[in-house]
Amino acid sequence: MRGQAGFWDIDERYVRLSEAGDPLEKLNTVVFWEVFAKPLAKALKRSDGAKGGRPAYDPVLMFKVMVLQALVWMPAVLQGRIRTF
Repeated sequence: MRGQAGFWDIDERYVRLSEAGDPLEKLNTVVFWEVFAKPLAKALKRSDGAKGGRPAYDPVLMFKVMVLQALVWMPAVLQGRIRTF
């Protein structure tokens, strides 16, 4: 892959990220995410889907998003660049 990345170059990028020590892969090996599936399903109130509509996002996936968001913001908060109340 030289110059601008093409549509089908994503596999090469994933290989290079893995070789460089992708932090998301490390996080996935350390945390067993499915442990959180039952407590999240119990805590979330979901409709039965009888009215139709779009299926809900997977609760474990949304939990992963929240964890990643916290990990990204944490260095800025610790450095005092972002104020928390």
